[in-house]
Amino acid sequence: MNKSINLKQRPVGTPTLSDFEFKELDNELKVSDGELLLEAKYISVDPYLRGRMSDAKSYVPPFVVGEPISSGIVAEVLESKNGNFQKGDFVSGLLQWKEKQISTGEGLQKIDKSKAPLSAFLGIVGMTGLTAYLGLHEIGKPKKGETLVVSGAAGAVGSVVGQIGKILGLNVIGIAGTDEKIDMLKSEFGFDHGINYKTTKDMKAAIKEAAPNGVDVYFDNVGGPISDAVLFNINQFARII
Repeated sequence: MNKSINLKQRPVGTPTLSDFEFKELDNELKVSDGELLLEAKYISVDPYLRGRMSDAKSYVPPFVVGEPISSGIVAEVLESKNGNFQKGDFVSGLLQWKEKQISTGEGLQKIDKSKAPLSAFLGIVGMTGLTAYLGLHEIGKPKKGETLVVSGAAGAVGSVVGQIGKILGLNVIGIAGTDEKIDMLKSEFGFDHGINYKTTKDMKAAIKEAAPNGVDVYFDNVGGPISDAVLFNINQFARII
């Protein structure tokens, strides 16, 4: 028996269990030439999925009501008639929320579980880590001793950006929305400074205090008034991601 998680109805506000259908599928999965049978091991649940549950116009199409949700998934190859994959391989890619499914292999990437835990390929060595690493390195082009400001710093991408910044010898300032997050940024992730934008009355002054020599690299995850305050302190020839 196979199983799937489908979108039952479009949520209003925060999604609840009633918005989803946990469905048992009795159809037999037969692998044809060029295909492979996959079994899901880990599913990535990301903030952007909430947007796809709505039918509002967006940069990605909405989920179809009555159909399985899809996101990044790590899966094991149970059977293969595709020359690029073998039984026992592990892969990651955009797949449906099903226990088992047939794939042509398009968009799948083989992963090596000896390099990192399988779940990490949906996080630090997956899209999250690549976004942080490539954004900071390719666009930010940081130099040792420079000052990096990260908004949304306690989020998946932001927290990785800050840690990479510390490895590279940067002065790292993280902006987040609770004191608990600020404590985490400094005590667990090694950020030099943290600013709680919800309790700080003057963000421009707070950033200037943490970055007296100005901001050289800004990794912007939020936009709006927070970015305005950072830009007030930005250096000439700074890089903004």
